[in-house]
Amino acid sequence: MPIRPFGPATAWRAAALLGLLSSTFSTLVSQFTAARIGRDAMVDWMVVAAIPLRDAALQTEPTWPVVAAGILFHQWADLSWALVFFGLLGRWTAGLSPATLLVLCGPWALLTSALEWFVLVPLLPFRQPLFTLEQPYWIGFLVHLTSASLYPLFPWLRDRVAGRVPSAHRGFAALWAGLAAAGASALGILALLGWLGWEVPHLGGAAASDQSTLRRMTEHHAQGAELAGLAAEHAEDPRLRALARLMVAGQNGEIAVMMQWWDSWFPADSPLCPPQEREAMPGMASPGEVEGLRRASGRDFDARFVAVMSRHHAGAVQMADEALSQAGDPRVRLLAHAIRHQQRGEIDLMRGVRGVAAVAAAARNLLLPFGRVPADRALTGAGP
Repeated sequence: MPIRPFGPATAWRAAALLGLLSSTFSTLVSQFTAARIGRDAMVDWMVVAAIPLRDAALQTEPTWPVVAAGILFHQWADLSWALVFFGLLGRWTAGLSPATLLVLCGPWALLTSALEWFVLVPLLPFRQPLFTLEQPYWIGFLVHLTSASLYPLFPWLRDRVAGRVPSAHRGFAALWAGLAAAGASALGILALLGWLGWEVPHLGGAAASDQSTLRRMTEHHAQGAELAGLAAEHAEDPRLRALARLMVAGQNGEIAVMMQWWDSWFPADSPLCPPQEREAMPGMASPGEVEGLRRASGRDFDARFVAVMSRHHAGAVQMADEALSQAGDPRVRLLAHAIRHQQRGEIDLMRGVRGVAAVAAAARNLLLPFGRVPADRALTGAGP
């Protein structure tokens, strides 16, 4: 066991500094990477903000105050994990070498992301199932891994806080911090290029399959956003209204990402979905169903919306599941998996799933193919 040469106060102060660095680093990397893997960063931060702020954070278009709340909550959580690792557990961790800390990054990220996804957010203390049912576990794991990747800088920070300058770890710290800065800068450049309309070119084969996925899912999402927009205005249940606002934001955000990919990858082709392809998509609401929703009100509207939107979501799940097995570009595969998890989760949320049942549903939604979870039965009109 390593000998801890510094007092607890030094470890806590260094842990706080490291937490500020690691949380800021993971925030930047998350922001820069989001659209590259099919995520809308603004919507993701809004979902994080909904953990402490509940339904009040959910909007059809995320505003900067809500996004800032999500970022601050994320940074508080990251800072807290650094304090736990090097402060609360400092008796065993504060004297570890950079190499040992590098080895522990992965297991620590796995543990902390699992605790948040399975326990702390959906159960106690926050009792908010939205996060776990909306975001697949691997997103949280990657965020935690990004944050923990700076933990090897702790020995150098500890020496600085204790006044032991120059630190024996300064060479490693300079190298590791330089690599982290270079990585974040590269991701920032890719994000800027994406904002300007250029993405990394299409990778892998199966371009026709990816074109079909983006074209069909964009069309499917457009109707989903239309239906959710009706519920955001007319649903009687306030929770259903809030969830509908999130649906509008989420589906419009994914449409924007898919259109950005299309314009960058397939500039010579049309993204429009022909009528016969649109009619063949599973779960699409008929014109009569849409008109019925427009005319409904009160509890009748809520019941109609849950039925129509559940079937619509289950159709998207089926399409995403097909894309998972057929996609050529790994980014399309990641997008498809996230859509499958999210749409299943929103079916569960519309039906009031909470607590341990929500955690169990999220685990099934994450892992099982189409037709193997209760939410998928909505495509045929069956109950959960």
